[in-house]
Parts: sequence; C-alpha cells; structure tokens
Amino acid sequence: MRARPVFVLGTGRCGSTLVHEVLARHEDTGFVTNLDDLGVLRSRRVHNVAWRRLPAGVTRKGGARFAPSEAYRLLAREVSPLLVDPARDLTAADATPWLRRRLVDLVEDRAEALGAPVFLHKLTGWPRAGLLLECFPDALVVEVVRDGRAVASSWLQMPWWDGHRGAGRLLFGPLRPDLHELWREHGESFPVLAGLAWRSLMEAYDDARALAPAGSWIRVRHEDVVADPRGTLGAVLDHAGLAPSRSFERGLARHHFDPARSEAFRDDLATGDVAALDKVLDAQLLALGYR
Repeated sequence: MRARPVFVLGTGRCGSTLVHEVLARHEDTGFVTNLDDLGVLRSRRVHNVAWRRLPAGVTRKGGARFAPSEAYRLLAREVSPLLVDPARDLTAADATPWLRRRLVDLVEDRAEALGAPVFLHKLTGWPRAGLLLECFPDALVVEVVRDGRAVASSWLQMPWWDGHRGAGRLLFGPLRPDLHELWREHGESFPVLAGLAWRSLMEAYDDARALAPAGSWIRVRHEDVVADPRGTLGAVLDHAGLAPSRSFERGLARHHFDPARSEAFRDDLATGDVAALDKVLDAQLLALGYR
C-alpha cells in the first residue's frame, strides 16, 4: 500500500520542528533525514528506527546532528529550486506535469525505502499546500502556528533573516505595496518588518486552507503544544491516522516542553516594538486567539 503523505507546515520559528520531530517518534511514520539532504546517506527505514532510539538533544540545531529534515538541498537536486525558496506561495497552477512527476517520484521513492504507512515531511515559509495537495490528493496537512510577535522576535535573532536589507530583500519575497506603506508609517522598524512578513505568510495560509479538501487540514498552536503536549498532539495523531502507542509515548518523553518561553518576546523586544506589532498584526492575532 502506498504511504500517505502528511505535511507539517509553518512559517518557520513557529514550533513546527518540535511537532515534526515528536510525530517522527511514531513507529508508523517514515521521514527523510539530514544525511540524505546532504547527499551522504540515503534515508531508509533502519535510519528512522536508529534515530528514534536517540535522545532529543542529538537533534538540536546549531551543531553536528542527525535528525528529520526539511531536505531543501535534496528537493533542489531531485525536484526543483522552485519548491525551495519561491518568491510567492505555490498553488495548484504551479503543479506542471514535469514538476509534479519529479516531486511524486521523489516522495514515492523515499516512502518505499522507508516502508512506513505515513510519509512525514516538514516545510516552512510559504505553505505550498496548493501545489502539494494537487500532487498528492490524499495528503494531510498539519499547520503549526505561533504568536506572530514571538515569530518576529525569533526571526530577528536568526543569522539567516535578511530583513536588515529592507522590505524588498526578504527571504519570502518583497512586501505587498500596502504592507510596505504600513512599514514606512512605522518608521521602517525592523521588528515591524518581521511582523508584516509573518502577516503576509499567514494570509497565504488562510487562502491555502480555504481551498484544501474538507478534513485534510488541522491547525495547532505552538503554545497549546507546550502547555498540553499529550492532548494537543493526540489530536494531531488522530488527524494523521496514527494510533497511540507505547513507543510513541516513550519518544514523547524524550522531548522538553517549556511554556514559559511563550512570552519571551516581551523581554526580547522593546515595549514600543511590541505595541507596534500589536497594532499591525491585530486581526491575525485575534483570529488565532492571542491577546
């Protein structure tokens, strides 16, 4: 039986890595590793099993690691750079026969090697869900969201965030004219720029979710994951068709959840920056239940 794709999607710095890696602890999932991404060792079932026996600290970013991967190098090599860093979201219209064939071939090849009923993969930035669901009509989506003020604060601290070059040099493409004008109204503040970039992505997620087949999409908040890991992730397991298991419970126990970090942006940003983000992100924050 062909593996069912489950895509974990998020803006980046939103807690999607935590959700992805916790789900990857389940024995019925198969995932691509960073060694496959680097072209060192092709992902196989035995590598997934070996990773599950390791403590979560081995997968921590910032040094040598062995972990589930977004595999952007692999996607660029075997599919197309278009899938890796597009300047806009990818929709069903972008699933040309050539691109669809290459993406489906890659997923089916790795899924066969992994030998699990669920092929689990994470992507961040633009949702790309329109293209993914066009290529894999039976795929499921797990969208991970986080308070946009926390995401903006985290982006500002990342070495890869290129917003310091201005609104026209953002990783996810230039801001729309209306958002660019809003940035100017706030003195071209870099925290506001990061917040508006998050807002732009969230609007794309709203559009993609509205077009997704009924029952294919679940959205979870990072803050709920860290506050109630078993309850929140239990709903995700159910959505993905994964039954609770002892091995998953053992894997879950390997991870640390820290609810205190949810409000860290208030210490990392100036009071005026938080107030400005409250203003420019008001509708999105309220829609997601953030005060």
